[in-house]
Formats: sequence, structure tokens, C-alpha cells
Amino acid sequence: MNFKKELTENILSFWMKDAIDYKNGGIYTQLDREGNVYGRDKSVWFQGRALWVFSKAYNVIEKNPEYLKIAENLYSFLPKCTDADGRMYFTVTEDGKGLQKRRYYYSETFAAIGCAEYYKATGDKGIMEDADKYFQVAYECFKGIRYNPPKINPQNSSMKSLAPVMIMLSTAQVMRSMNSDKKDFYDSICTECVEEIVCGGYLTDKGLMENVNSDGTFSDTPTGRIVNPGHSMEAAWFVMSEGIIKGDQRLIDFGKNIIDITYPLGWDQKNGGLIAFTDVLGCPPVQLEWDMKLWWPQCETMIAMRYAYMLFGDEKYLKIYEEVKEYCKKYFIDEKNGEWYGYLHYDNTPSTTLKGNIFKGPFHIPRLYILMSVLDETDDILQYLK
Repeated sequence: MNFKKELTENILSFWMKDAIDYKNGGIYTQLDREGNVYGRDKSVWFQGRALWVFSKAYNVIEKNPEYLKIAENLYSFLPKCTDADGRMYFTVTEDGKGLQKRRYYYSETFAAIGCAEYYKATGDKGIMEDADKYFQVAYECFKGIRYNPPKINPQNSSMKSLAPVMIMLSTAQVMRSMNSDKKDFYDSICTECVEEIVCGGYLTDKGLMENVNSDGTFSDTPTGRIVNPGHSMEAAWFVMSEGIIKGDQRLIDFGKNIIDITYPLGWDQKNGGLIAFTDVLGCPPVQLEWDMKLWWPQCETMIAMRYAYMLFGDEKYLKIYEEVKEYCKKYFIDEKNGEWYGYLHYDNTPSTTLKGNIFKGPFHIPRLYILMSVLDETDDILQYLK
């Protein structure tokens, strides 16, 4: 597969056709199979995520002025997605009126990385300041400086989750790459997060757990037994990236261990594809979509396997990488209309033909294609990470 060609001609072009809203600003993500807009409420996650994608594509793939024009449009829409308290919404109307706010601060993390990459494309210090601003809000939520109501009453069940830590790690990694005078600050957060992933009790001989007790011990509950294989693969290459940047073999080995324990848990040997969830003790997973194949775990698996092959030279990782790539080409990629389907049943038939919704938009797939394009040309992971 020519990732660069596919990225520019079949992935980014799909979103560029009708999804960019030049009237109100921002991007629509509720697109049908052909790319027609079927819903006009906007996902705030994807305002920041798409800003990162088009800025990153401009920075490392090609200096396409259309990418920069789209990035400018997305960047200008972000203030409309921000409430008076500095927190961002989860969804807004097409013209930016707030619809839903969630306790999660991922809208802010994605706005931060979007602005950071856009700053690298433009050199505009005001954009860098906005990146810092969005990150600071997210970090204050992460540290509990800004109060967020807990998902579960901590007095009756005290657990901690992997997802916020891995997202904060990846966000701080992008922020550090701005090379601003706050580089040491972001580096310290990267260290804080990666050490929590490594030493926080998440990785057991059963899998990389999504949730553990607050003291890092295993929780034999439906919540504590769940592994999200896509998250595990994503966390693996985040940790390995930190090991590459810092020259820390311990982190690289840790990421490899995550990959080795996750693949047998998540890969469907009968039909192919990585499933959405699994219970490590074989109990019924509480997530009803547990055996579905979603687009983004396949992307993260490909990245993780290519990392492992490049870093360790073991042909088994290359074989798995090629197997996942062929699986996605056969079942996810829509050769006729562009982009990928998002949701497959266990037998790999599409559960819906939509190409985008509030949760699926231009991020995981173009991130995969951008990274693979860079590695195809340079074989140097640092060229992508810098």
C-alpha cells in the first residue's frame, strides 16, 4: 500500500470534499458512505483532532495550501467551542453553540495538540499560547486542580484508569515537540505519565488493564477485568515513543511486553481483526459491542507492530503488521467511495455504512497513514515524533 498516495487521494480528500464548514467554521463528522453530511451537530473532539491532522499533513507530508486553509478554519472555530469557565464542550451546534459538556477533558487535550501542530506550521506565537492554554485546562483537570465530578463514588469504589494517563502522555509529547520555553515542563509530565503506566499496576500477566484499584492491585470485578486491546496497542507505542526519545530501553521493552500480551487477547483467530473488549478471566464482558471490530484498534495495532519490528527486528511483528494491513484493506477500506467503514460485526460485515459520527472522524486513520508514510520514506520514527 502506498500510504502517502492513499492518504492524500482517498482519506484526507474524503473529508475535504464536503465536511469542512467554511460558513460557520469547523468540520462536520457525521458523514454517510459517500461523504454526504447527515447530521450538523459538531464533535468538539474532532475540531482539535482534525486541526492536528491537517497541520501534521502540511508539516510532514506536503505543503498543500489547502491543508493550511482548513487548519486556519478549524483553529478559528475552537473559541466557539469553549464555555465561559474555560472548559470545552463535547458537542456544539453547527455554528458553535454549546450542546453537551462531559466531565472528560479530552476536548481540551485535542485542541492543545491541534494548536501545537498548527503553530509549527505557521510560527505564530499566539497559536502556541493557545496550545498552552488548552493544555493547562486539561492538566488542571487531570491533576484534580479543577474539580470534575467522579464517574463512580470514590468512597465506595476507589479505582484509577489507564485512559486519562495515556492520553495525557501523548498530549504532553506533542506539546514538548513545540520546542517552546516550556519544553522542560512538558517533559516532566511525560515522565510522570509514562512512569504511572509502567509502575502503576496496569500491566499484569493477564493483560494491560483498563482499570485497577487505586493502589495498583487487580480488581476482580467486571470493570477491573476488562482489557481494551486497542487502547493497549496505543499505549504500547506511546510508551515506546518515549523510550526512543529518551534513549530508555526499559520503556521500549515495556511497550513490547504490552504488545506481546495483548495480541493473543485481542486478535480474532477465526475471522481476523482486533475485537473491542475482552474479560481477562473469561467472564462475559459487560460491553455489548465487545466482539465488534472497530476501525481505530486496527490502526493502533499496525503502528505498534511496525514499531516492534523496527526496534527488535523480529519477523513475527512484520508478519502481523502485514496481516492486519491486508485485513483492513479487505474489510474496512471502501475502495469506491474513500475512507474506511468504522464498525464491523464479528464476522466482518459492516454494522453501518457511515464513515463518520461524533466519535469517528479524521484522526486515527490519517495518523496511521501519516506515520506510515514517514516511516516508508525515512525509516526513522523520530522524524514523525519531532
